[in-house]
Formats: sequence, C-alpha cells, structure tokens
Amino acid sequence: MRIEFVQIDRENPPGAGAVAAAVFEGPTLSAGAGDLDKATHGAVDHATRAGRFNGGKGQSQELLGPRGRENIRVALIGMGAAGDWNEEAAETFGARAYAALKTCGSTALALLMPEVSAEEAARAAFGATLASYRFDRYRTTEKPDKKPSVQTVVVSVDDPAAAKAAHADLACLAEAIFFSRDLVSEPANILHPEEFARRVKALEPMGLEVEILGEAEMKKLGMGSLLGVGQGSRRESQLAVIQWKGGGDAQPIAFVGKGVTFDTGGISIKPADGMEDMKFDMGGAGAVAGLMHVIAGRKAKANVVGILGLVENMPDGDAQRPGDVVTSMSGQTIEVINTDAEGRLVLADALWYCQDRFKPQFMVDLATLTGAIIISLGNDYGGLFSNNDALAENLLAASKAESEPLWRLPLPPAYEKQIESAIADVKNTGGRPAGSITAALFLQHFVNGTPWAHLDIAATAWRKSGTIPTSPEGATGFGVRLLNRMIKDRYES
Repeated sequence: MRIEFVQIDRENPPGAGAVAAAVFEGPTLSAGAGDLDKATHGAVDHATRAGRFNGGKGQSQELLGPRGRENIRVALIGMGAAGDWNEEAAETFGARAYAALKTCGSTALALLMPEVSAEEAARAAFGATLASYRFDRYRTTEKPDKKPSVQTVVVSVDDPAAAKAAHADLACLAEAIFFSRDLVSEPANILHPEEFARRVKALEPMGLEVEILGEAEMKKLGMGSLLGVGQGSRRESQLAVIQWKGGGDAQPIAFVGKGVTFDTGGISIKPADGMEDMKFDMGGAGAVAGLMHVIAGRKAKANVVGILGLVENMPDGDAQRPGDVVTSMSGQTIEVINTDAEGRLVLADALWYCQDRFKPQFMVDLATLTGAIIISLGNDYGGLFSNNDALAENLLAASKAESEPLWRLPLPPAYEKQIESAIADVKNTGGRPAGSITAALFLQHFVNGTPWAHLDIAATAWRKSGTIPTSPEGATGFGVRLLNRMIKDRYES
C-alpha cells in the first residue's frame, strides 16, 4: 500500500478516483465532506438526507459521482458524535474507508476528514493500511473484479511533512503486523518449525541477532518437556532466540511465544471438525516474531529478547502418550495427562531457558493456550495472568491504548491442587474447571520468581469474521501493537 500525504485544497477536493468522507451524527458533514459537497453542488449533503443514513457509528453510504463528476466514487463514513473524534477514530475511519471502496475499480483512495492533526492523519493512513491486508499467495484463479483495486491512499492534511514523520513508526508497525499475519496464515505443510525458524533468521539484516537451536542442542540443555511434544513429528523441533540490542547496558526484557505450527492434539487427538484451524496454534510465536520485527524496524532504544518454541504435535508411533512423565529443563518432572495440553509443555522449557540465560527484567509469554479462555472472555479479549502487579498494569494500559483488549484473571494458590500429580512434580492439565487459570498456574512453575505475565490469545489470534475494521478475517497479529506500545511507553531509555 502506497501512502501519500498532501496539502489540503479546500477549493479543489479530489475530482477523480475513490473518495471517502467522514460524516458525523446529525448528519453533520466534516470539513472534508463539506469541501466535497461544495465541489459537487450539494450532492453529498443531499445523499446524507436520503434514506436512513445519519452519520452514526458503523453506518456508511456510497454514491456515484454527480453530474460533471461521474468519474469519482464516494463513500460517506458515519463516525458518530463529532466530539468523539480522536486518533483512534481517525484510524477506524481509514480502515472503514478502505473496506468500503477497495474493489471500486479506482487505484487511488482519497480520505477527507475534519481538520486533523498530523498524528490523526498518520493514524488514518495506518488504519487503511491494516485493513488492506489479505493473504492471497496461493490463489491462482481469482477473478480480477474480486481483487482490491486501491493501491494508493491519499490523505489531505495541513502539514504533510509532519504527518509523514508521524507515520514513519506506524509504517514499521504495519509491516511487522503483516509479517506476523503472514506467518499465522501459512498452511502447516509450508510453515513447519524449520521454515518458521528460517523466516526469523532472515530478519538478521534488520540488526537482529538470531540463533536457532535444534533438537541436539535442546537435548543437551535438558528440554525434555518441549522435545516430548514434537517427538511424534517428522519435523525437527526448533528454538529460535532473537535479540535486539538497542538499550546499551540495560537489563533486557523478554517475550516468549508458543509456536506449535500444527496441533493435531497428538495421541489425545482433536475432533476432525475445525482441526484445519490448528495451523494458527503458533499465533503466540507469530506475535513475538512480529514484535521483534517492529522493534528492529524503528530502532528501539531497548534490549529485547524474543524466544520462540517451535514444534509440531503429531500422533505417530513415536509420539508421547497420556501418562508419560518428562523431565523439564528446570529439573521438574511433568506427568502428561493430555497430549493436547502441549503448548504449556513447550513454554515450560522456553520460559526456563529465557530466565536462566538472560536474567530479564520480566518475561511475557503469548500463547493460543486454552479454549477455556474463549468460554471465559469471548472472542474479543485476551486473558492476562501475572505474578507482578506493575507489569500487569503496564500491559493493561498498553492494551487499552492500542485497542487490543486484555482482561486480568487471578492465579489462586488453592487451584494448584488441580495440577498436583500422584507420580511427578506436576501434571500438565487440571481438568475443565478454571482451565485457563490452571494452565497459567502450571506455567508459573517455570518462571523461577522472575516478574512474568502470560497472555492467552486463543480467542484473538484469529478471527472468522471481520468485526474489527483494522483486522480483516483471518490472522490478526494480536499482541504486536500492545507490546510495542508498552516498550515504547515504559521501557525505552
């Protein structure tokens, strides 16, 4: 997507192509919509007074160019109360504008808004960019009229140079989110653990340091928990270690991602219905990879470590069985009650390795860990668990600022009884009651007292409907924005 910022021309708004204009409740035309109305001899205002369009949030209305302007396509985007306009609203406007006109046949889309700041103009462009994401690399017969035609978004603003500067970091963020979405969207026959590791290794020219540990190295480290998950697969498990050193001598901060590139459930096999979705069981690792991408892209002044545990969970004759006992890198033994509770086994060793090697200020893990979190919070919230109130508050603040909502859940010590094992130090599942909580309690056994937070993103890593304008159907890249924001706001020197 090409983004252009141009000087507002009140007398000559766009005369060709696709134009989206913001309209507020009333209906009340924004400044940009008013300019377009004058240029079209009242056609825009007339259109707002026909039918039920009144500028409310979520409403839109398309109209063909009026006489003398037949070569433009116009979409009026309802934005609700004028007093609610802010940077977030500008981002939503850009996303909805793109969605409304992306297949109209025009190659350029002009955004007409109220008199906006440079930051609001940049966020509108960012919203349009995020909404433009589509994963189409395997389509060969798609009809041309089904493909988006818009390739350039033009944003009118008083100070184009300031808007371009404000957009620079957002452009890095959009690129990183797309990188994450691409990883999560790939089919599992393409993106197996070795291929995932290769794509992360390819980020080194950005200034990242990337090490890839194979099974031999992990066996020497004693990672029996992680390796047990992948032992039924023909694909070798991997551990990707990514470092960004932009913070001088500061103690690093660390992020750990669950990367199960396909999850059959193993011997505790999942039902066939919906199993195809299990290609996105590496959404946590995809988010961490995207985070490291944006950190490097904008040259963050922080020391950041990303750890990705990459495995494939398959049920062949070598696969681990329910009832097996494995020894983790920490030395703790784990009774495997259910081989479909595999993500926590991967994270157990990845978290221990992270704290043992890097001694970070804190660790945050991201994982599509439990279906129970969907029952608890629905499809729009990620679950947050933490042993540190300050870290939890920083995450919640960033999630609110970036519209990637989290909800904190408890870690009650009394629930530890559910994961007590009769024959090992701990078992990997505590049954149905409080399933997301007992999964987090299990992970807490492997953080060794380090400040830590666990984000269960099973509900938010993938969407089956495009209910959020900036996140089309499919992979979302959830977590990249909020973690990047937290680092920028709290942890850069």
